[in-house]
Amino acid sequence: MLIELKRTILHHQYTEGIMYIDGYEFCDTIEDMVRPDGEKIKGETAIPAGEYKLILSYSNRFKKVMPEILNVPGFEGIRIHPGNTAKDSQGCILIGEKSTLGYIQNSCKTYEKLYEIIEEAIEAKESIKIKITNP
Repeated sequence: MLIELKRTILHHQYTEGIMYIDGYEFCDTIEDMVRPDGEKIKGETAIPAGEYKLILSYSNRFKKVMPEILNVPGFEGIRIHPGNTAKDSQGCILIGEKSTLGYIQNSCKTYEKLYEIIEEAIEAKESIKIKITNP
């Protein structure tokens, strides 16, 4: 399975994008701002564009199993999870439906759908990758 995150708006306070699953549009995204290569502020920087492996693993922060993006240079514990603004992100990818600039809604419902899709792919022994691109 390929999850694609195509970033659409690089703002100085947040990053917006659209997530696709196997070529089909799935939802909108919010992340922290994209910074120049090599520049990182902990908890306030979007992960670098690239292709990464995605698994389900236990999150100590959230105390449950969640999607984790592996081997992100300079980052640890990067998740896809519910939230509404970049302030909820801490480097992670938030999913939902775009409401206004810099804000998404219905995040929990969207997250539950994504979790089910990922869980089914894992049960079917599919590998899961996430590809992130900047505009």
